[in-house]
Amino acid sequence: MTQTTSGGGAPVPVQLAAPAAGPKGPRRLHRPHRAWAVAAVTFVTIVGAAAFASLPGLLIDPLHSEFGWSRGMIGFAVSINLALYGLTAPFAAALMDRFGIRVVVAVALSTISLGAGLTVFMTRSWQLVLCWGVLVGLGSGSMALAFAATVANRWFVTHRGLVIGMLTAGGAAGQLVFLPLLSWITEHHGWRPAAVTVAATALAVVPLVWLLLRDHPADLGLAAYGATEPTPKPAPVTGAAVRAVRALGQAARGGTFWLLACSFAICGASTNGLVKTDFVPAAHDHGLPVTTAASLLAVIGVFDIAGTVASGWFTDRISPRRLLAVYYGLRGLSLMFLPMLFSGSIHPSMVLFIVFYGLDWVATVPPTIALCREHYGEGSAIVFGWVLAAHQIGAALVAYLSGVARDALGSYDVVWYSSGALCAVAALMSLVVRRRPAPRASRPALAH
Repeated sequence: MTQTTSGGGAPVPVQLAAPAAGPKGPRRLHRPHRAWAVAAVTFVTIVGAAAFASLPGLLIDPLHSEFGWSRGMIGFAVSINLALYGLTAPFAAALMDRFGIRVVVAVALSTISLGAGLTVFMTRSWQLVLCWGVLVGLGSGSMALAFAATVANRWFVTHRGLVIGMLTAGGAAGQLVFLPLLSWITEHHGWRPAAVTVAATALAVVPLVWLLLRDHPADLGLAAYGATEPTPKPAPVTGAAVRAVRALGQAARGGTFWLLACSFAICGASTNGLVKTDFVPAAHDHGLPVTTAASLLAVIGVFDIAGTVASGWFTDRISPRRLLAVYYGLRGLSLMFLPMLFSGSIHPSMVLFIVFYGLDWVATVPPTIALCREHYGEGSAIVFGWVLAAHQIGAALVAYLSGVARDALGSYDVVWYSSGALCAVAALMSLVVRRRPAPRASRPALAH
């Protein structure tokens, strides 16, 4: 290619040479679809927001020592956080339809930063409930898995299960990155610098979201990944709260919703409410240093990433009902054995539990989202928000009750055994979920 200039030195447009022809015609340079860039930004955002979720389990002993608050009281604040995390999710999904993903996520991250930052000034237990329970709970609820489901549903037609698995793994990646760091900060410098670290991390992600995240492929004149033609951007939907409640009312008329909600409540009880909240203090009760216990919990996050991405891949190929039954059944068995594995040092049996449980931790999310999409169509993100609310209510109940059990019984053993039994119930519920028949043209999106 040659370039010429006019007499004034300005470049004159020239016609570029055509690409060299190969044996099968002209060669073209293929850029990755923009959907993958949006998924990457979403992943980083979830990683940043996940920093706050790593802290509550590390706060139980320091707050108990400094303020004399009971573990049940601290667990109550954590339970408010977990409950609001779930109850906010369906409304956040509707707000994303009204105001856009970028605005809702940026406000949510700012709220998380505010709540975490204000905790350094607290002196009373109600302030812990307000800051960590209410503010961080509301902000994190807007960053819940409904966010991942909304991005995957809008930007992808093919590989949705894989993308949801990757985005869900972002929470585990955040746990992996921040949990050892926060445990080290808490042990050597106190819990306040750890809270400030969480606040700063959430705030630092806001510019990235605002500059790079986009709401819909139509904003860039693109089709969703795997679609044959562009999909017009839907008009903003008003009445977010009414729409979220209406979606719940329509979905709750069928038994499928209740099976999904109850099984996912058990999922939350056995993960966020139990292991994420109580594993570190339970291990510390048996003489294991806090930093070592936190590192084990972080290693769960390593295998969680692999397990969740693999689960997304399996969900595109295997019945989600069967996957859920297997996941819940194996999780229940592992929790039954956990009380016998605690000791003052790391041993091979505990490492085996960490690997096994990590692979299963959030593997339930891709098949649960797939079932919601199968049964509720375009309204699936909001319905999944309500299923996620059940997940967090289960987590909230166990986070509170486990603290009460520890105060009353001196150990967490009864909670581990109870959660293992509940996982067996969740496995049976998953098998009962029926397959939806092929939809008719006149069938409404939310018919269950």
